[in-house]
Amino acid sequence: MKLARAIHFDDSDTRVFHNPARTGEWCISGGFEFSNWSDSDLIGKAKQAFTNGWMGVETFGRASFVAVTQIEPTERDVIAAALAQHFVDIYGAPSVEAAMNVALEEISQMVELCEDQAPNTLLTVTRELTEAGVRESYRVIEPQEAGIEQFAIHGSLDDDPNKS
Repeated sequence: MKLARAIHFDDSDTRVFHNPARTGEWCISGGFEFSNWSDSDLIGKAKQAFTNGWMGVETFGRASFVAVTQIEPTERDVIAAALAQHFVDIYGAPSVEAAMNVALEEISQMVELCEDQAPNTLLTVTRELTEAGVRESYRVIEPQEAGIEQFAIHGSLDDDPNKS
């Protein structure tokens, strides 16, 4: 089974999101957070989170990029419990037990998005408000194999251009 973890190439997420996800934390789309939003909610850092933020399921912060990787069933169970507790604490679900099926459904949607992707594939999300609600689309950035020639300088110590 595959899921995705937050990945950062620089510190931009710390500047564009109110609460950035921690590097390496498991992520889901988290689009449910915006289900009651209108255009008036889309300002500043909140707009950035809406427009292209994945939700970390440990800090409930946001990340611009996630990378696909394997997840063990026990790890999935831990994040499902954390997400269910989040639904109780933030959204008023009556109990963790009552929220568990919704948490597992959110995670299953992300697993489905990741299942056909190679490890280390990067994903981005883009959201927009429509008459029907929040519309999400995803971009897949396939991992590139790097050849040593991209990093190594070829030559010989005997090829000193200053020698005559």
